[in-house]
Amino acid sequence: MSLKIAQSHAWNLARTLMTSIIVFKISDRIFGVVEAREFDGDMASIVHEYDPFTA
Repeated sequence: MSLKIAQSHAWNLARTLMTSIIVFKISDRIFGVVEAREFDGDMASIVHEYDPFTA
């Protein structure tokens, strides 16, 4: 998934589920999206965290 698509999905999920969502880098141009509490990967691979409770 491209970064632009991952960011769009992450923001939508965060607002819909009202939970923190993380966008993380899998490889050079592939990104993943997961709920923050489910992420158990390398912290250095995190690109952005979307928190629906912050402006």
